[in-house]
Amino acid sequence: AMADWLKFGFMRALRRLQAAATTGVVASQTQKRSPVAHSACRQAPAMAAKVLTWSELSQFAIPEPDRVNGPTSSQATLRLFGQREDQVRVTLYRDNHAWCPYCQKIWMYLEEKQIPYRIAKVTMFCYGEKEAWYKKIVPSGMLPALSIDGKLITESDEIMWGLEQTFGPLVEGMEGPNVFPLRRLERLLFRAWCDWLCRPHNNSSDANARKQFVTVARQVGKALDAKGGPYFLGKELTTADCVFIPYVERMAASLYYYKGYDLKQDVPQIGRWFAALETRSTYLGTQSDYHTHCHDLPPQMGGCYTNNTPEAQNAARHVDEGPYNTIPDCAHESRSNIAGEVVTRVQKHIHNILKANPDGDKEKVDAAIRAALTQVVTGGPCAPPDGSDAALRYIRDRVNVPRDMSIHAGKIFRQALEDAAAMVGKRGGPQIPTRHRRDQDPLGFRL
Repeated sequence: AMADWLKFGFMRALRRLQAAATTGVVASQTQKRSPVAHSACRQAPAMAAKVLTWSELSQFAIPEPDRVNGPTSSQATLRLFGQREDQVRVTLYRDNHAWCPYCQKIWMYLEEKQIPYRIAKVTMFCYGEKEAWYKKIVPSGMLPALSIDGKLITESDEIMWGLEQTFGPLVEGMEGPNVFPLRRLERLLFRAWCDWLCRPHNNSSDANARKQFVTVARQVGKALDAKGGPYFLGKELTTADCVFIPYVERMAASLYYYKGYDLKQDVPQIGRWFAALETRSTYLGTQSDYHTHCHDLPPQMGGCYTNNTPEAQNAARHVDEGPYNTIPDCAHESRSNIAGEVVTRVQKHIHNILKANPDGDKEKVDAAIRAALTQVVTGGPCAPPDGSDAALRYIRDRVNVPRDMSIHAGKIFRQALEDAAAMVGKRGGPQIPTRHRRDQDPLGFRL
């Protein structure tokens, strides 16, 4: 009933604002949009909508979800699953941006087990200075860390083992007869991925590294078939899936972008596994997209190397410039209120978004962002101010999933930013750094 109410209210506001904003918005909200390349400037259509004001856009904002007892959310700081706060025995220390794969493993486990916990977010060194309070707790700065009844544990495998001892296993434990061999297989796959992605290769050695990775990936496919799927131990998600999720998600993204290799297509069992994961709110709340992973990995991994094949070049262009709705990073349908999610999240942080943008004309950047959001909520083109192309692409390149918004919300926001930018110019923003991501320092975005 709530979903129907939101949909009805959204459509009523949309009809009212469409009538006020333009003499004729030519695209419906569900219209398929043609891809716009970064290198091709497009003239603003004659029937472009009027840029909506923040007051008008606020009519599309949606209520904040229940982050304490509702679906998994990257913005949560407390999870109770219907229990009392005084029953919380666990605190998870995870990275602020949801980039850390080992944090995702523990995060998924806690959500699947529905263990009440608090979340304390910590800066990773690759994008900012580690907080002094955290270094007092964990002098190494290592992430994740977890406290159970005041006892601190580091190292993700040790954390999962500690959670099992206190709250019981997720179907089968880390040392179980089915899970333990799968953990070893995950490490084999990890090493093959690192060898292919994180070392410079010539044509011959790249082909050999690819062959090695594909061989192990197909072993993973057979392991998924062994119990009938779609998960590693059959119809139930278990500890084994939590172990595989973080890095296989990052493998799919990075190998598509840097090597032109589609893991989900080449090993269909892995594709079906991801499709099954996407039916779970626990996974959807932690799921990132290819764009975020492909640009957060280089400083974490010490470098990611493209093979410069036509397939890799096309894939990188696809991830960076769109069309974003055809990137193979998710297969599930989008929710009906993702436009409202985009507006709500951007409006909440607009002051800091403007402050972080390198374009000094904040009034122009503000209008440009509102033009992109006008497209998000109306489905039709909306011309931004002249000269705002670089500012819009700076934001496009720094939208993070799931830190900022869900995967489909991120896709439509990136597309609207690119479409708006392409109306007024070809310029990109500053290049995304690869040795660090200090351009993503969370210090200026904490409310």
